Amino acid sequence: MQEFIQYVYDLELLWFHYLLIFIPIAIVYMAIKDVFFNKSQTIKHNFPVVGRLRYLLESIGPELRQYIVANNREELPFNRSQRSWIYASSKKENNYEGFGTDKDIYASGHIFINPSLFPYAIPEGHPNQKDPYFLPCAKVMGPHNGRKRPFRPYSVANISAMSFGSLSANALSALNKGALMAGCYHNTGEGGLSPYHSFGSDVIFHFGTGYFGVRDAKGNFDMQKLVELVQNNSFVRAIEIKLSQGAKPGKGGVLPAQKITKEIAEIRHIPRDKDALSPVNHTAFTNVPELLDFIERIAENTGLPVGFKSAVGKLEMWRELADRMVQTGKGPDFITIDGGEGGTGAAPHAFADHVSLPFTFAFTSVYKIFLERGLTDRVVFIGSGKLGFPASSLLGFAMGCDLINVAREAMLSIGCIQAQICHTNKCPAGVATQNKWLQSGLDPTLKSVRFYNYIRTLRKEILEIAHACNYEHPCQMTMHDVELVTGDTNLTNTLAENYGYEKATVAFPGMVELLNCPHLGGLATQKQPVVLT
Repeated sequence: MQEFIQYVYDLELLWFHYLLIFIPIAIVYMAIKDVFFNKSQTIKHNFPVVGRLRYLLESIGPELRQYIVANNREELPFNRSQRSWIYASSKKENNYEGFGTDKDIYASGHIFINPSLFPYAIPEGHPNQKDPYFLPCAKVMGPHNGRKRPFRPYSVANISAMSFGSLSANALSALNKGALMAGCYHNTGEGGLSPYHSFGSDVIFHFGTGYFGVRDAKGNFDMQKLVELVQNNSFVRAIEIKLSQGAKPGKGGVLPAQKITKEIAEIRHIPRDKDALSPVNHTAFTNVPELLDFIERIAENTGLPVGFKSAVGKLEMWRELADRMVQTGKGPDFITIDGGEGGTGAAPHAFADHVSLPFTFAFTSVYKIFLERGLTDRVVFIGSGKLGFPASSLLGFAMGCDLINVAREAMLSIGCIQAQICHTNKCPAGVATQNKWLQSGLDPTLKSVRFYNYIRTLRKEILEIAHACNYEHPCQMTMHDVELVTGDTNLTNTLAENYGYEKATVAFPGMVELLNCPHLGGLATQKQPVVLT
């Protein structure tokens, strides 16, 4: 008996020794595999071995959440269901849900889209028979004001303003390459036109009060530099002036010093040892008449459509802008309305939480002003602020949007995990950081395909819902096609009843005419189709 016990003891000791040898070898093996051979999962690359715990916890998350944690619809700014839809869409996985919705459809603000008894039937030879993802803008930027190079965006869903500095080089490269494949435009953000915005997609060059990329030695706007930028980069299709953004209007911009690399400093012409601050006010103009003159000067010198982006608060200056557009016949070719719920790399809590109207209130307030003066056909209206989902996009189109810009949704599609530490330079997914190690885990080639899949899925589902309402294009959506749950009485109101206006009819000639438009950008301008590898 004693010998048997000794044998068992020796056997256990032997196995223990084997484990002492095997475990370190296994850890080293996993670390090497995560760092050098893993291309698809940024977290595992940046945090070898330990990063695997995230995926383990994620896999058992539904069971944990079902009993002790938040449900699928509780988290902000994007809940689990929203993130899961983006992740699945970007990977071309099953993005359906089973057993019915788990959303409280009686909750105030819930969106109902009214389908038709007879959905739109795609006829023979229609562009969407060959390409179910083809969905260009119904309007053209620039022709009303006589711009030399009008622009019709190939995609109704595009990338919102995100700068090199706020986002990493690899993240921007992934987005730009994905935009090239999907045919959508890429807004540069106010940090200037970087090499990572320049892989060939349509680009909207965006600048703010810092005039980064088009400034003189004193930090003032330099028209000649803008002209040279446009001449040297034929993919720049429009110019956007930033007046403010939804997350921090009236605050200016800030790029924390810890995110300023040598390359960023050279592109922006700023020092590396302190935060890069965009002033609160523009120096190129100070009021509405000067803004309109500034827009005209830029358009005359570049030949491009010119517009602006702004959050919404007080409406007096919006009324003045619309009145002067009526009086002069001049004005912006497009306007981007940024909701107060929009994202940012860094903003004070008070500004992010309380300053400026959220998208639905902001957009409807401004659109009504232009509608009352008969100006809606002269302007391409762009909406931004958590609109990167099919139902939210359709809400925007029904209110009067012509285009949708997405930012954080695009970030999620290339690996963002909503860690909400964009302002610290420690983004674990390598998206919103300048840390070389962290961003090395983000493979631009792979992630470009992820964004491409997401934006195409978004377009396809927008189009499918529009067809369910018996429309060929979402621009035909009306204020009566969408209803919102209101109050505690389980009543619904149409958008027209809620916001007190009827959307102007958009002149829509049909998809065939849009496909043949000489001003169509995106894939229509590419001599050869982009091949996915």
